[in-house]
Amino acid sequence: MLDNDIKQQLQGIFAKLQSRYVLDATVPELHENRKEFEDLLNDISATSDNISCKINNGKQLEFSLFKNGKNTGIKFRGIPNGHEFSSLILAILNSDGQGKNIPDETLINRVKSLKGKINITTYVSLTCTNCPDVVQSLNLMALLNDNITHEMVDGALYQTEADALNIQAVPSVFANGRLLHAGKADFGELLKKLNAQYGSEIKINQNEIKQYDVIIIGGGPSGTAAAIYSARKGLKVAVITERTGGQVNDTVGIENLISMPYTTGAQLASQLKTHIQHYAIDLLEHRHVEKIMTTDNKKIILTSSGEKFTAASIIIATGANWRKLNIPGETEYIGRGVAFCPHCDGPFYKEKQVAVVGGGNSGIEAAIDLSGICSKVIVIEYLENLKADTVLQEKAKSRENLEIITNTQTAEVIGNGEKVTGVRIKNRNTNNEQIINVDGIFVQIGLVANSGSFKEYIKTNHAGEIEIDEHCRTNQKGIYAAGDVTNIPYKQIMISMGEGAKAALSAFEDNMRN
Repeated sequence: MLDNDIKQQLQGIFAKLQSRYVLDATVPELHENRKEFEDLLNDISATSDNISCKINNGKQLEFSLFKNGKNTGIKFRGIPNGHEFSSLILAILNSDGQGKNIPDETLINRVKSLKGKINITTYVSLTCTNCPDVVQSLNLMALLNDNITHEMVDGALYQTEADALNIQAVPSVFANGRLLHAGKADFGELLKKLNAQYGSEIKINQNEIKQYDVIIIGGGPSGTAAAIYSARKGLKVAVITERTGGQVNDTVGIENLISMPYTTGAQLASQLKTHIQHYAIDLLEHRHVEKIMTTDNKKIILTSSGEKFTAASIIIATGANWRKLNIPGETEYIGRGVAFCPHCDGPFYKEKQVAVVGGGNSGIEAAIDLSGICSKVIVIEYLENLKADTVLQEKAKSRENLEIITNTQTAEVIGNGEKVTGVRIKNRNTNNEQIINVDGIFVQIGLVANSGSFKEYIKTNHAGEIEIDEHCRTNQKGIYAAGDVTNIPYKQIMISMGEGAKAALSAFEDNMRN
């Protein structure tokens, strides 16, 4: 099943395994996917003397990961191909104490301190680009805390089960039988939700303040550039970020990063992290900065977990995030018909009718993709004309099952309490309203600056962007900002990287001149 190149790569990846692992599997004797399932497990086990597989007849297609004869608490109900292949490989590596995704000591202690027995199930689609982050994070938690178990379930393979739970978006995470989370999430967000639901015994020293020369808030292209340029000046640097790569992680293809004809968002995010780790930079992931405050002429950064940091210079590079409609029904039906990623959740709407809100490039691209899956796609654009590139508009108009409605306001998401059933729209010329029956709504209306934690302290414009001068200085001495969170006119990876470097150089020169 695996080609020779992949097998050779796995041999190298597993060469340093210290423990012995067993893929303990069951599969119905006449299951239509039995051969594919057995071939995958046998191919993986053949790449290392430290890995073996045991396959027996059973009621379900599934396998658990055992380490030195002990169940790790990790189970896969499905065939982890596609994006989930990396989740299986990382599960083995993480069990062995290897892998760049292993969190720092503070986060490890937070996971270990979660209270009670927690059995977690994550329903995924093998085409989902966001699902592996959730699966890998929860697998890690199962490895770190013996009271946590985690199983990945392929929603397509267990369709009846997914339908019974009314799952319309992936990943969908259930903890002890109750829905915990739906949609993309990183390690920190999942840990925060588990902590809120089950409690924690951890105690953080509120008096401890970690000191640095420069602290960068945000780990995307801009934050990474700022960190590297600061570290090369011999400074003590920390990056505090919710996830390395930031919004880049949600980008499928990148073709305008000069010198690199094509890459994916996941690949670029990985490369950014690798580059950071070439330097003596403290990478503090899965943290949300709640605010910046000044005490005794010191700038203090406070995170949601209670940690405190201080530095002579702070560079804010928190980027931007998907903009929401902020209309009735939207929040209530996120994960139950309201979605933001057509690549992840599109397959759940096969032969169904959906709406795409937004007529820019992202909206029209989403509509074109969905038109190959859905019975009908309706694009709703607020302005009189679409904003997308002409070539995309022409392609959209060539699709027979794709309808475009302009000059129309999306007013309300309609549902039956369990899932989306329609959307109420309003013509901006006539004020006439109507309800369109749809099974799903994909919101594609651009980005909003992630500046909410700093607005009380840093000056922002009407759009919430942090205002900076030509040296990336904010209105507060010693605090700089760079990238998509600022009022720079173009939100591009190349520009963000340059702005991050500029912010770091400005901070260094300002400190030199005092």
